[in-house]
Amino acid sequence: MPMHRWADLLSPSWICQYYASRRLNTDMVSKRYSAEAIARLLRRQRVASMPQLMAALGTQVERTVFRKLSELPYRASYSHRGSFYTLLDIAEFDELGLWGWKSVWFSRQGTLVETAAAFVEGASTGYLVEELDHLLHVGTKDVLRTLVERGRLRRAKYGGQYLYCSGDPGRARLQREQRAERPGGPAELMPEELKAAIVLFLGLLDEKQRRLYAGLESLKTGWGGDHQIAQLLGLDPGTVARGRRELLERDVEIERVRRIGGGRKPTEKKRPGSSPASKS
Repeated sequence: MPMHRWADLLSPSWICQYYASRRLNTDMVSKRYSAEAIARLLRRQRVASMPQLMAALGTQVERTVFRKLSELPYRASYSHRGSFYTLLDIAEFDELGLWGWKSVWFSRQGTLVETAAAFVEGASTGYLVEELDHLLHVGTKDVLRTLVERGRLRRAKYGGQYLYCSGDPGRARLQREQRAERPGGPAELMPEELKAAIVLFLGLLDEKQRRLYAGLESLKTGWGGDHQIAQLLGLDPGTVARGRRELLERDVEIERVRRIGGGRKPTEKKRPGSSPASKS
């Protein structure tokens, strides 16, 4: 290209036109993808998933959605791996700083990691895994282990389980001492006939069904449910805890229970005139 053409391209007037066109394109994209579209959707249905937000914006790029979300006071769920979103003025946080919409849970702290850390730090007696699972409505075992590995929390053996405490040594010691002073509470007495019926029912279930049933009973029992139900049903507490976490995290596959070929055998309908008497 001749030198005079380069000079024309680099002239002040051309440079001004170039940046003006860039600003125009940016404005057009900004108007096309408006954060208001996300706000309208969330105010209409309170909670939305990423595919729903993408559809509202008319884009297939998640980065565009996050860029527009950053213009709003929003919160991602700590349940469902952060795949749902709401606005802060929509969330009705309770005294624990939690808000649930159907099966989706949000926290003032934001992520599950930050929420679990804040709960353990603020607890006077620390938390066992099953206790925090019940409070947060999700499985927390992996998150608590990660926080310990990062040095943000400490843990100590307590009655065959791990008690998770503050990362501060002094506060962790105080939490352990106060936990030791707290009564465990006896298991609710149950009539022998009911125990026998439950054990009989358990024998009709396969391994997965027994685990999920035990997990359900643990959720109904509340604090200490894993060990109480394990003792009642003759199962390992870890098995009960696994079933409880699967139910909390909805990690359950719906499978065919009846074996192929099981059930009542089909009966062949007799047609009129097919009996020997009808032929004679």
